[in-house]
Amino acid sequence: MVTLPKHQRVIIALSVHILRGGVVRCSTTRVDTVEVRLALRCLLAHCRERWPLELYWDAAGQENDIGRAQGVTAAFNGIVRQLRLAGRYEEGEPA
Repeated sequence: MVTLPKHQRVIIALSVHILRGGVVRCSTTRVDTVEVRLALRCLLAHCRERWPLELYWDAAGQENDIGRAQGVTAAFNGIVRQLRLAGRYEEGEPA
C-alpha cells in the first residue's frame, strides 16, 4: 500500500464510508446529495479513471429505483477497485 499522510487516509476512508451509505440508501431514494458529491470530488485524485465516479453521480440522481440501485452499486464497486489497485484503500483501514 502506498504510504499516504494520515489526513489523506482519513479523507479516503470517510469518502468511501459516505459512498457506501449511498449504496445502502439508493434503492429507496435518490442519493445525489452534497455529501456524495464532495466524497466523489475527494476521491477524484486517487482514481486512475473517472468513469466510476461519473457513473456513481449519474446513477445517484436517477428516478428509477432499480436502475439507480444497480448503477450506484456497480459504480461503488468500480471506485473501490480503482482505489485498491492504486494502493490507496484497504478494507477495514482505521480512520
